[in-house]
Amino acid sequence: MMTQARLHSLCLLALYLTTGYGQEGKVSGPLKAMTLPVFEGQEPSQIIFQFKADPPAVTFKLTGETDDTFKIDSDGLLYHIKALDRETKAIHNLQIAALDAQGATVVGPVPITIEVEDINDNRPTFLQSKYEGSVRQNSRPGKPFMYVNATDLDDPATLNGQLFYEIVIQLPKINNVMYFQINNKTGAISLTREGSQELDPAKNPSYNLVVSVKDMGGQNENSFSDTASVDITVKENIWKAPEPVEIVENSTDPHPIKITQVRWNEAGAQYSLFEKEKLPRFPFSIDQEGDIYVTQPLDREENDSYVFYAAAKDEYGKPLARPLEIHVKVKDINDNPPICPSTVTVFEVQENEKLGSNIGTLTAHDMDEENTVNSILGYRIVEQTPKLPTDGLFLVQTYQGVFQLAKRSLKKQDTPQYNLTVEVSDKDFKTLCFVQVNIIDINDQIPIFEKSDYGNLTLAEDTDIGSTILIIQATDADEPLTGSSKIVYRIIQGDSEGRLGIDTDPQTNAGYVTIRKPLDFETAAISNIVVQAENPEPLVSGVTYNASSLATFKLIVTDVNEAPIFSQDVFQAKVSEDAAVGTKVGSVTAKDPEGLNVSYSLRGDTRGWLKIHPVTGEISSVAPLDREAQSLYRVRVVATEVGGSSLSATTDFLLTLTDVNDNPPRLVKNYTGLFLCYPLNAPGSVIFEATDDDQQSLRGLHFTFSLGSESLQNHWEVSKINGTHARLSTKHTDFEERLYEIPIRINDGGRPPLEGTVSLPVTFCTCVEGRCFRPAGHQAGIPTMGMAVGILLTTFLVIGIILAVVFIRIQKNKGKNNVGSAQASENQPLRS
Repeated sequence: MMTQARLHSLCLLALYLTTGYGQEGKVSGPLKAMTLPVFEGQEPSQIIFQFKADPPAVTFKLTGETDDTFKIDSDGLLYHIKALDRETKAIHNLQIAALDAQGATVVGPVPITIEVEDINDNRPTFLQSKYEGSVRQNSRPGKPFMYVNATDLDDPATLNGQLFYEIVIQLPKINNVMYFQINNKTGAISLTREGSQELDPAKNPSYNLVVSVKDMGGQNENSFSDTASVDITVKENIWKAPEPVEIVENSTDPHPIKITQVRWNEAGAQYSLFEKEKLPRFPFSIDQEGDIYVTQPLDREENDSYVFYAAAKDEYGKPLARPLEIHVKVKDINDNPPICPSTVTVFEVQENEKLGSNIGTLTAHDMDEENTVNSILGYRIVEQTPKLPTDGLFLVQTYQGVFQLAKRSLKKQDTPQYNLTVEVSDKDFKTLCFVQVNIIDINDQIPIFEKSDYGNLTLAEDTDIGSTILIIQATDADEPLTGSSKIVYRIIQGDSEGRLGIDTDPQTNAGYVTIRKPLDFETAAISNIVVQAENPEPLVSGVTYNASSLATFKLIVTDVNEAPIFSQDVFQAKVSEDAAVGTKVGSVTAKDPEGLNVSYSLRGDTRGWLKIHPVTGEISSVAPLDREAQSLYRVRVVATEVGGSSLSATTDFLLTLTDVNDNPPRLVKNYTGLFLCYPLNAPGSVIFEATDDDQQSLRGLHFTFSLGSESLQNHWEVSKINGTHARLSTKHTDFEERLYEIPIRINDGGRPPLEGTVSLPVTFCTCVEGRCFRPAGHQAGIPTMGMAVGILLTTFLVIGIILAVVFIRIQKNKGKNNVGSAQASENQPLRS
């Protein structure tokens, strides 16, 4: 009968086999050191592993941290009799030994470690049910201002203990916009971008959040969760630009001097200043409390204001908010004297100016601040030189610096110049400035001609342009070399065409009458010229020009026989090159200034294409025209007066010939070197080009090509490459070694189309190194060997004859020279 213990072991074994617990899926194995994982929360009597031992071992003994939870039977089945709890104890260190029948240890004891595997059996819990915090408006988005924390007893290394935070409710939630955000891993609460921009304690001083935490990383719908309430108070942002600061210039107080301050919303900020514009010196600093100092005295005249920025950064150097703009104005003190505009200020005043007339303004400057008591200037005349005819002739407006005549009108006869010393003062300083007043003559005298009539002036109508034909003279009693005495001459009558001009000598005021345009007897034979003398400066009131400022002369133009004048400098016409002989192609016109008749003729008609009607000037063709010979044809037209002196004039007649399609296509050159290597191993080809002497259209040449004989179509073919090139190809390889003349038909496709047939020579020859080799033989134009030898012998014979003749002549001359020498010696006396 089976014992109860044996029955219990068999039941456990059956359960073990069905559950499959063990190391790496094994359910049994030899007794050795190992670690066995077991999930917590399992029902009691769960088999963990079955150990085996070889004889003489018959049973097993369990020791160590059994905690009355782990058991082993004689068959080596290790199991637990209580549910395990990882949070109570995660590791159990056991020892197992194999014993023989007498209880002696055969194997071991060996260490067996039981690791209790976690299951999600604990919910997360917030450390507080309610949190409170505060945040400044305009705080940087994403920067935490508070934290919420929760704990979970499950294993944090597993998903069971991984917590996930989120904001469930925000009250109030304005326009359905979240102002707050939470880091789902750390529980850090910060502002969103919208919250940073829109939180305002004046509108909503507080907010309430409901925050939840879930385990399982928030990824499992069966995860546990907890919630907490968060009350947030919105505080006013203290990171604000301070009010503009005023600093008195040139302060003698010890520096640095605190002038203002900035504060970040929280402690620990790092402060710095930077300039808006780069300055030669930056006299400001800031400490880490946010206090801003001026570090040295300021000069308003150097810089009347400063604009710079204060920045706040966190411990990592990242900006906490936008920088604040700081404005500093330098307050003026009266530390600059008045400055004269120049060493001497010069005024000009006409004599006879009325009392009270403004004669000029002295404008001094003060470097102190404008429109303040420091820069208001006063003017006072302290001295007048000379005091003629009396002192105090001038006064100056105290604050405007405007000078006026105070007592009487001035006369240049008294003195041409006054010098004034003027005191210019502000609240604390005085400066002396100098003013020079020049008295200028007024234009109260008119120019007067030395004579009113310059008589008759007779000129030929061909007098050169630029010629001086008359000198006139007027005088002015005003001050010399001023605008009041300078004279300008103007023709006011008798020269509406502007043929004459008058230039004035600036030193003598003499007027030189010159010819500006050609004179013309036929249109103006006699002209009565009236000239007025004027000043460039206006006359004073009450004085006007009269007859004394006028002069006249009579211009008589005599006739000169002139050549005819063409109506155009160049005449042009255009006609088609296929115009019929006798077609009118253009006309010219010319007139004789004296009214004589004109006869026309042509010169330079080198091609004999044109003729001109001698009376009407019509030009017509007398021969066929050809654009290809000359597209722009130039001839000279001569117009000769009939009678009189027979003077003539010439001009150009330009005839442009427009193209018609009257030239058939042709080969672009003589193709004498086209060859194919004999014998052909495969069909070959050659390329040729065509052209046309007619004018090309914008689209260029577009020829079509074909064979000129149908009998050649079995041997040759022509294919078009482009508008001007084609390829001639063989259709087989059975050709003789000789020259072939292939007729090619080329059509230009013009209007009307023209077609030409050309002969293209192609030689089949033996090739050596890619070149055509022709054996030496008699060719047209090349002498034979016999002929060459005959020519050479003839050449030698001629040379021999020439040499013989030369030799004979030399010998004869030598004999004559000898006879002459003998005769000479007989006639000469002997010398002793």
